[in-house]
Amino acid sequence: MRRAAVVLASRLSRPLLRRVIRSRNGVLLTSSSTSSHATSNDALGIRSLSSRRERVGASVLQSSMHIRTFSVALVSAGVLSGAWYYRQGLSSSDTQTADASTSASPTASVGTASAGARGAQAQQSPSTRKALVVEKGNLFTGTITGNEPLSKDTDDYGRKVLEMMTPEQVTQKLRKNEESYLVGRGAGVVRYDVVQIPSNDPIEDDHAEKIIEVPGMGEAGKNSDWMFWGVFDGHSGWTTSAKLRQTLISFVARELNTTYTNATANTPSPSSIDQAIKQGFLRLDHEIVLASVDKVLHQKSKRYAAELLAPALSGSCALLSFYDSRSKELKVACTGDSRAVLGRRGGSGKWIATPLSIDQTGGNEEEAARMRREHPGEPDVVRNGRVLGGLEPSRAFGDASYKWPLEIQDKLKKGFFGRTPSKLLRTPPYVTAEPVITTTKVQPENGDFVVMATDGLWEMLTNEEVVGLVGQWLETQAKSSSLTSHTHSNGKNGGDASWLTSWFSSQSKGLPVENANKKDTAMGGQRAPIRQQQWGIEGAGERFVVADKNAATHLVRNALGGKDEDQLCALLTLPSPYSRRYRDDLTVEVIFFGEGPSNGNVTLNREASAGSDASADVKSKL
Repeated sequence: MRRAAVVLASRLSRPLLRRVIRSRNGVLLTSSSTSSHATSNDALGIRSLSSRRERVGASVLQSSMHIRTFSVALVSAGVLSGAWYYRQGLSSSDTQTADASTSASPTASVGTASAGARGAQAQQSPSTRKALVVEKGNLFTGTITGNEPLSKDTDDYGRKVLEMMTPEQVTQKLRKNEESYLVGRGAGVVRYDVVQIPSNDPIEDDHAEKIIEVPGMGEAGKNSDWMFWGVFDGHSGWTTSAKLRQTLISFVARELNTTYTNATANTPSPSSIDQAIKQGFLRLDHEIVLASVDKVLHQKSKRYAAELLAPALSGSCALLSFYDSRSKELKVACTGDSRAVLGRRGGSGKWIATPLSIDQTGGNEEEAARMRREHPGEPDVVRNGRVLGGLEPSRAFGDASYKWPLEIQDKLKKGFFGRTPSKLLRTPPYVTAEPVITTTKVQPENGDFVVMATDGLWEMLTNEEVVGLVGQWLETQAKSSSLTSHTHSNGKNGGDASWLTSWFSSQSKGLPVENANKKDTAMGGQRAPIRQQQWGIEGAGERFVVADKNAATHLVRNALGGKDEDQLCALLTLPSPYSRRYRDDLTVEVIFFGEGPSNGNVTLNREASAGSDASADVKSKL
């Protein structure tokens, strides 16, 4: 059996990592601080690694995600403990286990690895590959030399190899689900980009987009467009978010159609439009949570109950944007803790970030106060920032265990299946699907864009960083003239990109955004990016990079590491379910407003999309 030698990396391009931070899940992560000592009363639970480094006599790998280097024995222990990592497409000959060196003592293994490290430095072997393993919640990093990966069968799914993805593989993974569409409707929207990166398996996020042509409601009796974009952050499963992808826009559009039809001169009041959107949300949630129970009790079939109650038993946040091309108004309806942020060019030439939604969680004091008013005499209605001490979002679709009366929950549990209700349950429902709606007058002439994303992005980046990153991306793309393609006939490049080229002039150092270093938010209730604290990230613009044609992919790349390729590779190498300790599912949409061409088409932007088999026509008539 071929011997796979594991060596410790010793080269660093920045100061050694000195601290370890314990995350909220109890997992140890590194901080990139240059301080050599940590205080004992640090709120994040920091302790020094100096003594450990002295014991093993080795350097810690560069990266804010990596804890320490590993010996062969520690790798073996990590693999045996079930922390497995895999590489796609391995042949059976590539999945042989390491030889007896994996059972050597830690002291002997470290000595061998250190000698191997010196040899690797001298020879610069091209077959050396980075590796990542987890052992009892700790991340270890190092290198593997030889032609075969260090591996061991650990489960029934064939996940065996502990080898970090290369930057090229990471780029492929980042771009696997990206889509970009060029909107030639002449209605104020020129493009939108979307990407998804899973952490759960399967991903619990979902998304939906739809353009509805409304006859006779534009200027001079012309047709107008209703444009919808939705991102749905599922939890406790994927079924609720999938239900929202299939039906939420249709429910809202029907309510809006009724409201516009009944309005005098087709101009409903802003409040009536808001009410129509809310009604669409609430009617769909009623169908998911309550109408499903009636059907199940009538059918008396466990198989039928399993299918019908799945979207009720899991849950999902929902963020839906509705743009009316006639009024140029954008309404953002938020149920839960996904977030939308507007980027607009300011007088200084920099971009200004304006939040269009509030994170609705038990940790939001306004939401907590609302729930206490609705449930007087229940001090634990919000406990530790969570509904009844359990659910973090205070508004969501599904999550029926927080909505069903006790008698219904008892009946379903006895007759079919279900969960034991919380002991704190007194006066449900505690969670609502009713959204909070904001209205913004879009200014295409100022290059407005909107970023919509599930909370996985906002755990990693501030509002200002997100807007600044999109601004940086716009400037870079304009300078390189790589977005001058705008086709609406045969899918080949060519067309007008004037909407883009007018937006690069700030010559900013760092991110071209106002308040680039701002850590708090302009609206109450929005949480800080906790992952930056977890990973020990300090500083701003210097860690970012522009490497993608898709603006949403650009945001995700920089959220996960940017220029720090070790961190980026480590985060995307981690498989489900362990990856969830370090990152959430990610769904990001970027919508660009502007004065583009008007030929009535919506086409796939191939240079910023994965593959070429996506539908080129996404418009639909009401």
